[in-house]
Order: sequence, then structure tokens, then C-alpha cells
Amino acid sequence: MADTDADTDAAPPARDRLAYRVKRRLLGPPLVNEQLAREKLSNPLALGVLASDCVSSTAYGSEEMLRILVPVVGVAAFTLLLPVTGAILLVLFLLTLSYRDVVSVYTRAGGSYVVARENFGPRVAQIAAVALLVDYIVTVAVQSAAGTDALISLAHLSGGGFTGLDHLKLPVTAGVVLILMYGNLRGLREAGRAFATPAYLFILAVALIVAVGLVRALTGGLPHADVHASGAIPLGESGGGWLYGASLFMVLRAFANGGSSLTGLEAISNGISAFRPPQGANARRTLTVMSCVLGTMVLSVSVLAHYTHAIPYADGNPTVIAQEAHLVFGGGALGTTGLVFVQLATALVLYTGANTPFTGFPFLASFVAEDRFLPRQLTRRGHRLAFSNGIVCLAVVSLALLLVTGGSVDKLVALYAIGVFTGFTMAGAGLTVHHWRRREPHRAWKTAVNAAAAVVSALVVLIFAVTKFTEGAWLVVVVFPLGVWALIRINGRYRIEAEAMENLPPFDDDRPRWRRHVVYVLVDALDLAAVKALRYAHELRPDEVRAVHFMIDEVHARRLAHRWEQASATTVPLELLSCPDRRLHHAVLGLALHTTEDSRTALTLLVPRRTYSPLLGRLLHRGTGDQLAKTVEHLGDVAVTILPFDVERAVRRLRARAGAAGQGGPDEGPAALGNDRDTKRT
Repeated sequence: MADTDADTDAAPPARDRLAYRVKRRLLGPPLVNEQLAREKLSNPLALGVLASDCVSSTAYGSEEMLRILVPVVGVAAFTLLLPVTGAILLVLFLLTLSYRDVVSVYTRAGGSYVVARENFGPRVAQIAAVALLVDYIVTVAVQSAAGTDALISLAHLSGGGFTGLDHLKLPVTAGVVLILMYGNLRGLREAGRAFATPAYLFILAVALIVAVGLVRALTGGLPHADVHASGAIPLGESGGGWLYGASLFMVLRAFANGGSSLTGLEAISNGISAFRPPQGANARRTLTVMSCVLGTMVLSVSVLAHYTHAIPYADGNPTVIAQEAHLVFGGGALGTTGLVFVQLATALVLYTGANTPFTGFPFLASFVAEDRFLPRQLTRRGHRLAFSNGIVCLAVVSLALLLVTGGSVDKLVALYAIGVFTGFTMAGAGLTVHHWRRREPHRAWKTAVNAAAAVVSALVVLIFAVTKFTEGAWLVVVVFPLGVWALIRINGRYRIEAEAMENLPPFDDDRPRWRRHVVYVLVDALDLAAVKALRYAHELRPDEVRAVHFMIDEVHARRLAHRWEQASATTVPLELLSCPDRRLHHAVLGLALHTTEDSRTALTLLVPRRTYSPLLGRLLHRGTGDQLAKTVEHLGDVAVTILPFDVERAVRRLRARAGAAGQGGPDEGPAALGNDRDTKRT
């Protein structure tokens, strides 16, 4: 049956699977671990790289506040916008002080998760973990959708006649997310000028709008938007009551929406390991500059909206910042050039901000998985040294979120700030505990600042959960406790498994206690796989070797017995065992129990497993080896060894020999696999 020369032929190198060859073609050659080191960033470069997510929220923060105020108080909303923006800037000031403390004390990437874990323990830290994971997921959806809005707004206002592009918003946004996923699977890094440029271009664009708008305002030439334009949000009627007729509830809703302007503030604490040493000091300086830039930009956009009356549109296009650019720059070639520059810079920084979570989410997931609160697969680096599993999970969930919300920024913002501000709350509370436990200079000041930041952030979470509950915040309110519960359950499972596996017996119990060793080779055909298993059985030097076949098909069993008697390849007799109910697993279990019932016999079951091509093999053949192993794995005196045999290699070898002999083909396969008599006996 088995050609003696076949075993001495040099085995060809292992052939890569089709899936790996496709992956290599798409993602490029694999990277080795030595290529993992990242270039450390200077402060200006780090500001551009890490601030994209933060400063880009300027593009929609003020607009989200107006979406709540305009339908209630009408044009008075543009006056009320300024005090609400002032409240947002006050929160920004507190959070900046708190996160300056975070990057000073904790110089390992991880942000609020690391702070919470160090001060509250790993279980409580899962609140921060869920908050950050949700934040990253929604950030991808919000930033990519807002970036597409910027492009569509450009089409609306540029006068080029491209006003029917709204229906392409979802496909374009989904395409951007897929491109970002693909780029990060290839090992795309956030280090470098390429990722710093969009942030600086956007800062320049906003500065240009403010400068030109200021000049036009001083000269009396700054126009107002048409607040009654078709598609604009209908104006409410302002009354003479408190805050121009706005209720406290509406003001709180506007404040909650405006909280989206502060998303991304934690990016520097999450990416602190990218800074040059001293990392804490450099991160602190960069954070201060980023917060000042963000505050200035948010205030500038709100002030321009106050003077121009740029009003949100029901479908989101054109955006408020796009209208401001259009009003400030005016018409003509120069005005259109300015508008194009602003909108392209806005889209670019938003898309770059959507890329930030593709680094943060996988790293955070790997931290949490290292603590055994997420599946361990998330700790593995992939083909190009990226955390591929985390990247794919992030993209899939973000795409699902986009599909559910239709890519609406307004609907997505309802899911946004709860995760962000829960992370802020955990960071502030953790540092409050950190300083309270230590006697150090300025302890009272640091404790007070972080406690204030934690309380204010918690209030924002509460305000958002209440005021936006019916607009989608209920989903996050439900997901949060479920997510924390799931992470704790995963950890509990890992802990109990580790405890069970580490419950070692006394060291003298590893000595053999069996007097007899029997090897059964389970066969269903006489072929090369069976012969390989029989040869291996003899190499184990057992007291007895038996070939066993369970009779599920009596005709096949008789043919196999006849071939076994006629074959000269083995001296091991074939034993046919009845299996009338065709319950193979039950029959194998019964045989194992019967053989080892004296507690002095060790049984090894050898199961040949034939491996085929991935697709056709699964369709044409069934595999029962692993299932049989699970049937008897609980028996202490039984061991199962599965011996793989590559059928595809045997087929290639047969074809090569047939071609060399000029005989053509695969038609002789059965003979070559089973009837070659020029063999040595096994």
C-alpha cells in the first residue's frame, strides 16, 4: 500500500494556504517583531497627530447646540449660544487641569482605564474600559459621517450644480471606514507629518475664517444667512421669559450636545507613549496648547454663528461652519477658493480624526484582554504587527452603527458624550483617590481640581442620559451595564479556568500507575493515513496494538476486512466491532470504558485525520477525529492522538509520478493510495 520511497523523498516546503496568499497580496509581506519600534514624536508633531480627533469636533459642536435652541427660541438662539459655549469652555478648563495631572502621574498609554485600574481595582476599571471602547466606536462613525457632510456641503455651496449628492452620504462614509480599516491592517501608523498636516490645515482654515470675518464685521460688510431658507430648521418663537423663553431642560439639552466639542481631549493621555522623554512634561505642554486651540476654535465658530445667523439644516447640509465660510468669503473665484479650502481641510481633519480610534481601540482592547476581561485573541498582533482583530471589530461595529443611524451626525451625537464623559469621570475620580491617599505638595489643590472635574463630568453624563434618552442615549444607558457585566463574566471565566488548571496534584502523582499500555488504531479505510497511524502505534512500544473498525455500514466493513486480509502492509489484525445504532461516539466511549475498567490499563486511541483542500475538502469529506477526542477526553486512563495526513500532497505526488512515467493521471489514485503491494510490512 505505502511506497517505501515515498517516505524517504524530501518533503516539499509547506505550501501557504489560499487565505494567507490572498492576505499577503492585499496587505503586503509580513512584518517581523523587530520592526515594531515607533518613532517618538516632537511636541509640534504630536499636537498635529493626536489633536485631529479633538479639534475636528469644532466642525459640529456649535451646530449641535443650535439644533436644540433654534426650534425653541428662534433667532434668540444665536444670542443664547454664547453663554452655553461659555459653560462648555469652563468644563474644558477643568478637564484640561485634570488631564494635565493624568499625563504627569501615568506615563503609560491607557488613559482613564489605567487611572481607574490603579486606584479602584480592575473590576471597577471596566466601567472606564466600556466607556472608552464605546467612545472609540462612536468616534469612527461620527467623524467619518461629519467628514462626508463637509464634502456634501461644499457641493451645495460651491455653485457647481452638485446638489444631489445627499443620497451618497452613507456609501461614501462606509467606504471611508473600510479604507481606514484596510490602511490600518496594512500597518498604517499615526506618526509622521502626513497625519499632522490635516490638523494644522484645519486650524489655519478656521483662523482664516475668523480673520476675514473680523475684518468684514469691522467694515460692516458681514452678511447674515437666510434663516428661512428651504431645508433649514424651523424657527421657534422667542418669548420674554427666562433665557429668551428657553426652558432649563432645553438649555441642558443644548449644553449636552455641545459637550461633543470636547471629545478627543483624552487622546494625548491615551497616546502618551508616543512622546519623546520626558514624556509627562512634553505631554502636559502639548495638552495645554491643544486645549487652548480647541477653546479658541469653539468660541470662534460660536461667535461667527452669533453674527452670521448660520442655521442648521434638517438633513445636516450645508453645515454651520460651511455656511460661515461661504458668508465670510463671499462669492466670486476668491470666495469659492476659500470655501473649497475650508471644506476640504474640514473633511480631511474629520477623516483623520476617524482614524485615531483605529490605533486607540485595538491598544485599549489589548490592555483589557491582558487583564483577562476581553478574549485573548485581542492581544495578538497580526500580519503587519497591528492588532488586526481589534481593528476589524472596530470597523464592523462602527459600520453597523452608521447603517442603523443612516450616518446622521445628530443621531450619533446622542450616543457620543456619555462614553466620553464617563471616561472623564473615571479619570477625575481616580486621581482624586490617588492624591487623597498621598501626602504630597499641593495635595489639596490637586484633589479639589480632580474632584471638581469628576463631578462636572458625571453631571454631564446624567444630563445627557436624561435629556437625550429618547433620542438614542437609552441605547448607551443599556449597553453600559451590559458591557461591564460581560467583561466581568469573561474575567470570571478566565479566572476559574486558570484556578482549575493550576490545581496541581502532589509531584509524586506524576509517576506511571498503569501496568499495561494498549494502542487502538481507529480505521475506516486501508490507505496511507491508516498505515502511518499503524507505524506510529508500533513506535510507542505498547503491550498491544489493535486496528479497530466500527461497523456502521456492513458492506463497507466486509470489503475492508477482505482487503485487510489480502494486504501485505501490516501484521496488525483488524477487529470489527458492531455498532448497530450507528452512534459512533457512544461505541468509542464504551470500548474505552471496557478496556480501562481495571484501572491498570492505559489506552491510547490513534485517530488518522485526512486533511483536504479547504473548500472542496469540507464539501466532499467529513471529519470526526476531533469529535471522537472530545467524547473520551474526560477519562483519566485514555489519551487520544490525532495523526494528520495531507491528502493533497499525496495527490500532487501521484500526479508528478504519473506525469514522469507518461501515464497520465489521477485515475490511478485509488491504486496508488491503497493497492501498491511493493511495501514493507507494518
